[in-house]
Amino acid sequence: MKRMKFTEGQIVTILKEAESGIPVEDLSRKHGFSKSAFYKWKSKYSGMDASSLRRLKELEEENQRLKRMFADLSLEHQALKDIVQKKL
Repeated sequence: MKRMKFTEGQIVTILKEAESGIPVEDLSRKHGFSKSAFYKWKSKYSGMDASSLRRLKELEEENQRLKRMFADLSLEHQALKDIVQKKL
């Protein structure tokens, strides 16, 4: 996966600059990103501050951990069902 050039904190700062009235073209030239990247960031991070961004990161990590746990338990459950079926 491609590594992002900007951190989430930098992205939020750029979005706040845009909200203050600086045109997107000037921001993209100044920081070195495309207009499409700006609008993707805006759809994902619009209205966030540092604390909500941190909370979003924590929730995403917890969600990944829970998905892995569910997958592991599901595989174990299926293996146990297969063992029981073979014994009968």
